[in-house]
Amino acid sequence: MAVFSYRAVGKSGNLVDGSLEGSDDKAIALKLQDMGLIPIEIGAKKSRPLSFSLGWSFSKVSSKDVMFFTQELSTLVNAGLPLDRSLTICKDLSEKPAVRSIVEDTLQGIKQGKTFAESLSNHPRVFSKLYLNMVRAGEASGSLPVVLDRLVEFQQSADELKSYLISSLIYPGLLSVVGAGSVVILLNFVIPKFAAVFQDAGQSLPLPTQILLTLSEFSKSYWWVFLLAASGAFFGFSRWVATDRGRWLWDKFKLKVPLLGDVLRKIEVARISKTLGTLLHNAVPLVHSLSIVKDISSNRVISGAISEIAEGVKKGEGVARPMERTAAFPSLAVHLIEVGEETGRLDAMLLELSKVYDKEVKSAIKNLIALFEPAMILAMAVVVGIIVISMLLAIVSINDVPL
Repeated sequence: MAVFSYRAVGKSGNLVDGSLEGSDDKAIALKLQDMGLIPIEIGAKKSRPLSFSLGWSFSKVSSKDVMFFTQELSTLVNAGLPLDRSLTICKDLSEKPAVRSIVEDTLQGIKQGKTFAESLSNHPRVFSKLYLNMVRAGEASGSLPVVLDRLVEFQQSADELKSYLISSLIYPGLLSVVGAGSVVILLNFVIPKFAAVFQDAGQSLPLPTQILLTLSEFSKSYWWVFLLAASGAFFGFSRWVATDRGRWLWDKFKLKVPLLGDVLRKIEVARISKTLGTLLHNAVPLVHSLSIVKDISSNRVISGAISEIAEGVKKGEGVARPMERTAAFPSLAVHLIEVGEETGRLDAMLLELSKVYDKEVKSAIKNLIALFEPAMILAMAVVVGIIVISMLLAIVSINDVPL
């Protein structure tokens, strides 16, 4: 039996901390409920390791902070506590001063007669349009507890996909850094040692070796030119992408890149379908939902296609027909949405579509990385092999060893 620490809310709304023995966190939750407590946090009891934190992390509210706040609030509201009391408890549970300040400001807004959504809207950088509109719809329909549950599910799903993407890109990123670092070390430290030996020999060197030595000398003497050129290219590209035309062309190019474009398109479809389905399920009007979805899309081409779909909806064409006309979405998405419109279950079909493309995204990323890793290793082997062969040719020529 393991020992679990817990934090719970009593019948009078007071916070209770303690520890219990149990087989798992579910067993602990049942014990707490039998004791008349509402479990908020349950975790394995362990000694806290010495840790250091940077000051700025306490002032920044991350998506995980928002998810934890929503999760705690959902638990309390679903347990039947009033919203203001639930927010007071959430404020006491918050460890970050920034989160505590936001919850306190929201609580004050409610006490002044504002709605929950209006109070949250004072912090647009923390709570997205999706979050605010869902809360607004939940308040209007009297289903705020259900909406908070759906927000938790939505945020957990988005964080899982984000974590999967980051973890999948770590190894290819390390390969790229190691490959570039190896070439830099060879050109600037290893090859110059051999250059002195070749100069003392006084013999003509093979052309590949001459090219390599020239490149090494240029890299060693004019490394700042490379750095300046790279910085200038990055700055110019950033300025170009910051323009509307440049950003649209860049987003269009990314969607057309073999293999990568398919992955990016599937990521956008998964995000859009999940957001739109969640909004429609919570009674947010379709045109307004499409406007929100357009704002959260990170690709200008896809965002423009959603604008065309919204115009089609206003004309009474539905969603599937204008979506097919844009040619920006996969045919599977178009067909499933068409079925959803025909059956009157568009929200459910969109949520099902998001599940399909979440799986497709993970599979596509896995296949892309499985192709990228050997390609990267092969490229590194070719570059290093060319350098080694060029040096061996020079050594053989100096010693007059016939090939």
